[in-house]
Amino acid sequence: MMPAIPAAAAQIRRRLLPFSFSSPACCSNPRLRLPARPRAAPLSMSAEARAAPSPVAVPPPAHPTYDLSAVIALALSEDAGDRGDVSCLATIPTDVKAEATFIAKEDGVIAGISLAEMIFNQVDPSLKVEWFEHDGNYVSKGLQFGKVYGCAQSIIVAERVVLNFMQRMSGIATMTKAMADAARPACILETRKTAPGLRLVDKWAVLIGGRKNHRLGLFDMVMIKDNHISVAGGITNAMTSVDQFLEKEKLAVPVEVETRTLEEVTDLLKYTDENKTSLTRIMLDNMVVPLPNGDIDVSMLKDAVQLINGRFETEASGNVTMDTVKKIGETGVTYISRCDYVTIS
Repeated sequence: MMPAIPAAAAQIRRRLLPFSFSSPACCSNPRLRLPARPRAAPLSMSAEARAAPSPVAVPPPAHPTYDLSAVIALALSEDAGDRGDVSCLATIPTDVKAEATFIAKEDGVIAGISLAEMIFNQVDPSLKVEWFEHDGNYVSKGLQFGKVYGCAQSIIVAERVVLNFMQRMSGIATMTKAMADAARPACILETRKTAPGLRLVDKWAVLIGGRKNHRLGLFDMVMIKDNHISVAGGITNAMTSVDQFLEKEKLAVPVEVETRTLEEVTDLLKYTDENKTSLTRIMLDNMVVPLPNGDIDVSMLKDAVQLINGRFETEASGNVTMDTVKKIGETGVTYISRCDYVTIS
């Protein structure tokens, strides 16, 4: 389950009109006010908060085929359909200007500001957007952290898509930061178990939360999992095939192998001792065993880490929660992979 997440709510000033968002979690009963004049700074903000911070942009992960603009266009298109926003067209004149203020509805790590800029620009390049925080900042409930000024119709068309992305990304970034703090000295990674079409957005939020990305897809890392090992006839055969393939194709990519038992770890290490190999990381899958009393047994994971003894990076996977991650991180494992703070359940 996602934790309570920082969401952004749009407020536009003067005449009060009801404006309810059909939103997840934290965005309830914001109001729309028209028309508006640009303001020098949001209300109830300190001088320090009003001073725009130095931009600290966290770029999205580099992907050879992912088109972020196309994802934004799809999100806008599913809202607009073949007619556009008939509510706006019916009620708001095209020449009305408005100012919307972004307000954090929960404490947490804000994420999606850079993406919001892209969305506003894609909807209407004439919109003026100003931020008082940047991606990765921790914000408190009630903080006004940005505003947008311009055509009221354009703001209303963009706002739900902006909020949907920012709510999702902020939730991921907030959970990432919490998990990462608990896991030290191990590093938290996410997985490929992301919402279809939103992988780059989800993985971007992980970076904003201060952690690292696992592989982006099937193309940028060889990851030998149980299915590959079974079909190849064992972990040694699978690793041999990978080394031969990479040498033949002249590919230089990271290689990770999933192990489920100490025997498999021993077999893999024996192979690496006897052969030139491209192996970079060993996954220790489900070596964290849940106990009836709610605790976990990490003895197998500790034994595996000691067997590997720093020769390769290690990654713990399985039975990772906020309650267990600290104990797992103390085993000496390099990475801990966790998927369900990226996917909403």
